[in-house]
Amino acid sequence: MPPVKNWVSQSPAIEVRNAGLDRYQAILSEVQRKMPVCSLKSSLNCEHLYTTTIRIAVKTEDNNAVIIFSFTFIPYYEFAVRKLSEKKGRYIFFAYFCHLHTCTRKMAGRLYLIPTPVGNLEDITLRALRILKEVDLILCEDTRTSSVLLNHFEIKKPLLSHHKFNEHETSAGMAKRIEAGQSVALISDAGTPGISDPGFMLVRECVAQGIEVECLPGPTAFVPALIDSGLPCDRFLFEGFLPQKKGRQTRINALKDEPRTIIFYESPYRLVKALQQFVEAYGPERPVAVCREISKVHEECVRGTLAEVLGHFQQTEPKGEIVIVLGGAPEKNRKEE
Repeated sequence: MPPVKNWVSQSPAIEVRNAGLDRYQAILSEVQRKMPVCSLKSSLNCEHLYTTTIRIAVKTEDNNAVIIFSFTFIPYYEFAVRKLSEKKGRYIFFAYFCHLHTCTRKMAGRLYLIPTPVGNLEDITLRALRILKEVDLILCEDTRTSSVLLNHFEIKKPLLSHHKFNEHETSAGMAKRIEAGQSVALISDAGTPGISDPGFMLVRECVAQGIEVECLPGPTAFVPALIDSGLPCDRFLFEGFLPQKKGRQTRINALKDEPRTIIFYESPYRLVKALQQFVEAYGPERPVAVCREISKVHEECVRGTLAEVLGHFQQTEPKGEIVIVLGGAPEKNRKEE
């Protein structure tokens, strides 16, 4: 056994095996600083997550706080947890690694933005499923909708509503929970959070507080619609939903000379109205594709001029989620202007 320092000799329960004592001392100091003389329960939650993280949570007797420590480690190396001391009902837990080259560091919580399928449940990624199983909490627009997805993949995690009607009030509090050490996943009913869905305010709050944010790649309705439209996709403008009333016509008029392909989200109940407004503003010959029910059983993409596609949906009632992909202004028209 290598020579030990004073702090080790004062804790005979520690067993040191070819380990970096400086690393251990730094971690121990942090643990003792975070756990003052408050009485601690003899409860320890140690999870081997799927990547390179181990979490340790110690809960106080009065249930006022959960102190979480996370350490990164090199996979496949031995990990052990030892009780350092037991005095007057106090318990302190210490994690160490039985290898000289193992790297340890304290980790804060993290916000994950996880895209969910817009249609077929098989569109979700393996990484998204893994992280949803690892996090402490999942934020979602509608807990009932998200429960269908999570139950399908047998994911049992606490859910909390986070939607456009409460994100102004909840973002700051949620950022504090993440800063305290919780890992949180944000999902929407379908697609990528923040794209015409809640997410921006929470991300902005976390970024302002220096909290790490990680967005996974994954399903987003407008990308397959754009590619499937047959319109130029090297340069495009994503507009999302147009205003329903005030400012709607102003926004449409402002895009009259936009040369790039333009993408809109629209409700099936307002699709015909939107196409009529586009005909008036951009002319009946502008190319367009209307994609609906993307990645679902009744997926459809109707292509043609604005006049042709408008006529189609005047005869056939539109249903499902709608993406409008509109061709940019012809170069000839822009030169004439």
